[in-house]
Amino acid sequence: MTHIRIKEIEIYHPNHVIEKQTTLDHFQKQDRDISRFIEAMGKKDRYTIDNEAENGLTMAINASKQVLEKAHMKGKDIDYIVYSTQVPERTFPTNSMYIHEAISAHSDALAIDTNANCAGMTVAIEQASRYMLSNPDIDTALIIGSDHLSLVSNPEQEITYATYGDAACAVVLEKTEEETGFIDAKYHTVTTHIDKISYPAEGLAKSLNGTADGRYINFEQFDASFGTPITVGLIEDILTRNKLTASDVSAFCISQFAYSDKTKIQDHFGMDQEKVIYIGDRYGYTGTSSPLIAFYEGIKDGRIKRGDHVLFWTVGAGHQFIAMLFKY
Repeated sequence: MTHIRIKEIEIYHPNHVIEKQTTLDHFQKQDRDISRFIEAMGKKDRYTIDNEAENGLTMAINASKQVLEKAHMKGKDIDYIVYSTQVPERTFPTNSMYIHEAISAHSDALAIDTNANCAGMTVAIEQASRYMLSNPDIDTALIIGSDHLSLVSNPEQEITYATYGDAACAVVLEKTEEETGFIDAKYHTVTTHIDKISYPAEGLAKSLNGTADGRYINFEQFDASFGTPITVGLIEDILTRNKLTASDVSAFCISQFAYSDKTKIQDHFGMDQEKVIYIGDRYGYTGTSSPLIAFYEGIKDGRIKRGDHVLFWTVGAGHQFIAMLFKY
């Protein structure tokens, strides 16, 4: 039986680091002390782009080249390229076309862009896995997630400016006959707060026509407590229907938006705190790539090994939740 496994994973982030104190000083100049907010969100340092040569697409290309080198592959070995971003450098041609060119992929390779906001890269891996299983011509896929979030973070809103970082992640998927790889995924979509996180805040047309300011993300306050029962319900459902328990999962690779997401999951399931990987204090919140960067770090520090069950969880603005189960 054919399965889809993660062959290799790599990341790229800019060299520039914004330290916690720099962020605190920024808001202190506005006569605001956000130290408690930073502590609650679990944020310290973060990588951000500080030059005109880099952007979300260049980060994606760098991550793509690095993962191919790590996998001992060439661009011509890739049949399918999927680029997930919510801050596209281009709307046409697709950004994935530039990745296709940069890695010298073959002319039969399909290249597309996708956007499911912060859930995007996880969704892209799930969708690509299912598509590969149904298409006999697609044996390998390159999935990239990259967000230049500092570009659109609002310097007057701590929820974005004090938390957002820039990074890219690239994963190579391949078909295998081994009993490993993609297992299952489950979604939950609720649109009650669809207008609370928006960019451009009043839409593209008004921004380009000059009748609205389209510079920064608009992130309004709202009660996010609705997310916890959805999250634990998704995780319980996907584990139950695959005859697993939380103790069977070696690592939970989750959204790195807020540290409280980690504590709520581990407290509900009674897990050791090391099992739910959190790296948002080092990278900041990197959007679409954040659960996969947690996965990368879990492999790097030895918490995740081949044969381990890994559960991915994240949520995109609007809101769309996804839980995805893999055997690495």
